[in-house]
Amino acid sequence: MRSIRPLLMAASAVAALTLTATACGPSEENAGDKQPSAPVSENPGENPLDKIKVPEDLKQRLKDHGIDVDKWRDGEWKNWDKDKWLREAKDFINPIIEDLWDPDRMRDAERPERPVEEEDISGDEGVTDPTPDPVKAAAVPAKYHANSPASGKVFFDGPDGSMVCSATVVKDPAHPGKSNLVWTAGHCVHKGKEGGWYRNIAFVPSYNDAAMETSALEKATREQIAPYGVWWADWVKTSDQWIAQGASTGGAGAPYDFAVIQVTPEKGSTGKSLEETVGTALPVEFNAPAVPKIASMTATGYPAAPPFDGQKMFRCADKPGRLSLKADQPTMYRIGCTMTAGSSGGGWVAQGKDGQPALVSNTSIGPSTAGWLAGPRFGPEAKAVFDEVSKKYAGQ
Repeated sequence: MRSIRPLLMAASAVAALTLTATACGPSEENAGDKQPSAPVSENPGENPLDKIKVPEDLKQRLKDHGIDVDKWRDGEWKNWDKDKWLREAKDFINPIIEDLWDPDRMRDAERPERPVEEEDISGDEGVTDPTPDPVKAAAVPAKYHANSPASGKVFFDGPDGSMVCSATVVKDPAHPGKSNLVWTAGHCVHKGKEGGWYRNIAFVPSYNDAAMETSALEKATREQIAPYGVWWADWVKTSDQWIAQGASTGGAGAPYDFAVIQVTPEKGSTGKSLEETVGTALPVEFNAPAVPKIASMTATGYPAAPPFDGQKMFRCADKPGRLSLKADQPTMYRIGCTMTAGSSGGGWVAQGKDGQPALVSNTSIGPSTAGWLAGPRFGPEAKAVFDEVSKKYAGQ
């Protein structure tokens, strides 16, 4: 089995979800070949690269790694040398490169994978319920903004090319009604123990809102594919456990496979937050009811591995069961679902303690047979990640 980590729409076949994170990369001919030039400044004497928002202390740490921030936009981001693949949480960097995520690049992004085989789940290390029956993923009706407005896709670059995951707009207690926070899987932003932070991380709410066929998307404008804009990551936080333990295969780190992204619009401030732009955001429940008390959970995402192609939104609803990978780690939620890689990071919604819909998990792993999905149960570790990002931007 492999987890459903980030998923890029690749032309080549990709293994189905296994207990691994599902991230993807683009085809060799398309990987990292997009090099947009820096935007032309209205002031001839002004260097547009000076607008890159990188704190001075971070600039110095990057220089210590041999990274020249001013060259990043011109292609330095494609340097994946081991010493330049930033790993530590404090070294995250994501300068905006306008129009990098054009329609073709978004459409061709692939999914990252993190497979886990069925034999990897013994059930004797904790409480694991019987494997659920598969639940066929149902297409979310167009327009997505009317039926699942908080959902969207995360795009990012890794050594193997462009990749994609799914994500959810969530409420920010520091900015009531004006959140710029997005929730996804940790493997959609950081490779875990095998690498470092992914680059050019951006969120597109209601991607392909009209549910156009793939053939039609080949001629679609950026506004049609991303009607609510492209929002770049200002900051990202994932769990220390994912960074230390997470792997591309197997379920390592899966109980801590979550991340929070603070975003900003690519084209500059419009005066509206992400929550105001899409019209909604989900609260996050950090102490969701125990499995026996949950009647149903709904997982939403953009599955990209066959028989899906990553261009349309799907969902599965099922009564959850429990999945334990290690006795000393939190038990995960598990539901029957046929969504494949690419749906990684997508939100799981259930009734919160106040009776209203709330985010209680995100897609992390699933089997290569694509019959079920598992996601972390949000506890103190997830709350700590969320609080750190929220507080970082509380005064802004």
